[in-house]
Amino acid sequence: MDLTQTPSETIVGGQTGFAIPLIVAVTGHRDLLTEELPVIRKRVNTFLCDLLDEYPDRGVSVMSALAEGADMLVAEQAVQLGIPLIVPLPMPKELYLKDFETEGLREKFEFLLSKAAEVYELPTTPGNTLDSIEQYGDGRDLQYAQLGVFLCAHCHILLALWDGKYNNKLGGTGQVVRFHHDDVMPGYTQESSGSGFILADDESDLVYHIVCSRNRKDGQPAGTFEAGDFWWFSLDKDEPRSKKLPESHRRVFQYTDEFSADAQAYTDRIRNESYALLSSEDRMILPPGLSDIDQIFCAADWLAIHFQKRVVMALRLTHLLAVLMGLMYIVYSDMSEQREYLYAFLGFFVLATVIHMLGKRLSWHRKYLDYRTLAEGLRVQLYWAAAGVHSGNKSKFTHDTFLQTQDPDLGWIRNVMRVAGTECDASDYQAQPGLDFTLRDWLGDRESGQLGYFCRKGAERSMRFQRTERMSQITLWVGVAAIALFVVMSAELGALVRDPVIIMMGIMLLFVGVRQSYSHSVADAELIKQYEFMSRIFGNARDRIDATNDNDEIRRILHVLGDAALGEHAQWILMNRERSLDQGEVFQMG
Repeated sequence: MDLTQTPSETIVGGQTGFAIPLIVAVTGHRDLLTEELPVIRKRVNTFLCDLLDEYPDRGVSVMSALAEGADMLVAEQAVQLGIPLIVPLPMPKELYLKDFETEGLREKFEFLLSKAAEVYELPTTPGNTLDSIEQYGDGRDLQYAQLGVFLCAHCHILLALWDGKYNNKLGGTGQVVRFHHDDVMPGYTQESSGSGFILADDESDLVYHIVCSRNRKDGQPAGTFEAGDFWWFSLDKDEPRSKKLPESHRRVFQYTDEFSADAQAYTDRIRNESYALLSSEDRMILPPGLSDIDQIFCAADWLAIHFQKRVVMALRLTHLLAVLMGLMYIVYSDMSEQREYLYAFLGFFVLATVIHMLGKRLSWHRKYLDYRTLAEGLRVQLYWAAAGVHSGNKSKFTHDTFLQTQDPDLGWIRNVMRVAGTECDASDYQAQPGLDFTLRDWLGDRESGQLGYFCRKGAERSMRFQRTERMSQITLWVGVAAIALFVVMSAELGALVRDPVIIMMGIMLLFVGVRQSYSHSVADAELIKQYEFMSRIFGNARDRIDATNDNDEIRRILHVLGDAALGEHAQWILMNRERSLDQGEVFQMG
């Protein structure tokens, strides 16, 4: 539950507009040594200021549960620096206040809470009740474990004020750091929860470790660690601890920066021209967190269409220029040997090269693919959240497994999704209006929703592909007819018509070759198969949902449908990367 007032303009991660803030989540010890506080504060302040300097357009937000010690220390620094504060509470506020033993701590908690841009109360974990978490014990520990998992799943950097010791304290700092790296938290996660994904490269493993001591017996830092020291700590096999941000994570942040910059550059057009998944009526009855996802979806979808138009324009121009190059060559070689035709050939080639290099330099194709994939991931994320569909694993959210086994650079897409879905993931929405909305707007029927879309687009692509095939067949039969004509004609008559027919055949073959090249570049044949597959799975889902009145069964079907859609989008981006403008296919064909 968001305890703050929602402004008229959607706020994502404490930031307004379309920028995707860099989220820093805090984990750390409650019993810090008083004498170490100045150096720790200095380290935290330097760390946050460096991020603000590095990412001025995106901004930075701090996520802290405001527990005594490390959480409060970092939150205070964030407030002083004007950094938006996001506060996920592990339980209802009135129960959480029991963690603060003195009036001074409660007052500090209330003050920092009042400064928060967003506040969420996490739901009770399965098997827990409000009574079971009221007192200290296993039930309350499960709430802290859930909090640690939530922080890891919705941040880009985990800031750990930590002594470096791993222990078995459920939900403790050591376990949270371990979960951030290995997706394992004994006592909370299933043993197989990270199976298949902990072996893949993961952009969500980044920890900034500030070493501290604890105010207890044997509270000194582990091993050779010294209080006040700091590292970037990741699963990098060559350099797990580094004083500099690892390059792989820097690339992921760079792509997120590019998306934020593009979204801000076209803010007015996105706001006026984009197609939202939520209507004004939907916003009034559905959870407010859906608006965060919808806002980012609008930006991603509009930008994907924008860069798709540029890619299509570049492909059409370069293929048109390839036709003109071919015509100039045919005219020069078979009709007139004037050098002007060669100059024209070279001019068209240079122009095509300029277009090709411009598209490559400005990353039109990569951005189109990435932004379209992000938009489709956000689409599934929004409709799952509206319908109350969960992953089935209490430590996994929609974004966690999307594209996980693909190119590590695509991790920036998950980085955006983990911010967009924060508020929805903090709730346990299961109301009927959200389920009805998802069935109507996402699933739809043969005329509406995604089912109608895939049926319609599949038919359009099939017609276009059939036209290309017919052009090829016509050219083939014209060629056969021309050869047959040469066989039956006399030598004298054949000599008169031979050159014009050969030139005509060359021109026809040129047009067919370029048309087939364009069809390959836009993946017509593959997209027909994809649209047919997607229309089948959406159609099957429609049929099965129509046959049941059990909401749990409907949510199970929607979960399977979303998994299939996310998997298909992952395959789509990999397939289309093979048809990038970077490949220079037109020039190879020429």
